Amino acid sequence: MAAALSAPTYAADQPTIPIIVKDTTSNYWQIVLAGARKAGQDLGVKVPELGAQSESDINGQISILENAVAEKPAAVVISPTEFKALGKPVDEAAKKVPIIGIDSAADSKAFTSFLTTDNVQGGRIGADGLADAIKEKYGKVEGDVALITSLPGVGSLDQRAKGFKEELAAKYPGLKLVADKVADGKATTALNIMTDLITANPNLRGVFASNLIMAQGAGQAIAENKKADTIKLVGFDSDDKLIGFLKDGTIYALVVQDPYRMGYDGIKTALAASKGEKVEKFVDTGANLITKANMDGEKQHALLFPKVK
Repeated sequence: MAAALSAPTYAADQPTIPIIVKDTTSNYWQIVLAGARKAGQDLGVKVPELGAQSESDINGQISILENAVAEKPAAVVISPTEFKALGKPVDEAAKKVPIIGIDSAADSKAFTSFLTTDNVQGGRIGADGLADAIKEKYGKVEGDVALITSLPGVGSLDQRAKGFKEELAAKYPGLKLVADKVADGKATTALNIMTDLITANPNLRGVFASNLIMAQGAGQAIAENKKADTIKLVGFDSDDKLIGFLKDGTIYALVVQDPYRMGYDGIKTALAASKGEKVEKFVDTGANLITKANMDGEKQHALLFPKVK
């Protein structure tokens, strides 16, 4: 009888730290959630896995944040969907519980800690990868290139675009940015944008697609138009489809983050913050360029094939 009564007491003592992602359906966020889940198991924390069904559902995420805070958790881990819109909601939430940000920024100074890829550096890595690909194919780093961004106003995407453009200007004067396209978060739109770019720019030599969904659509268009030899594509993030494109040469390279670490360390940091421990204000979780040539390396393989279950 005593044993039966002790279990609920332990559960009640367990801190609750919800994690709120941008989109519970996509592979990238599934990896983030897997990292958070493992941290919960290792550290004895209840980790409700929350998020909208789409990265474009900004109001949905705000409601989820408000409801999560109303439950009085020990802390909250969140990846804001949109920089401006999530600023005030994060400010309000942080008055009640420690808020740990991951992946994307919001217009708030109230985060106790922020764990993210240095997305400006990620954009620079993308530009360097594209320059390498164009040099390998054409002998010189010159020609027309394009940028495809998934959604307007998303902090991480804006930073990647900034890093990409800055690196072109600083290091590759021979590369001319002839198109800078912003989509609506859908792979079909990226497919259409890439198809139009192929038609409108016969001298196009390279494209940087700055997130997973854009890389999927752009890769599909390059595959369908049989342009992998002449147009070099660098994507951002990875899933089975993009890894397939990397293997068969449709995509030259992927800039890959460490979403598992973001989820795991997000919960770990939130637990420390909830206990009043000092935590780092900013943590760079890293980005790596993965090509067909290095994809079987130990580190690269672990990033491409994280343990989701």
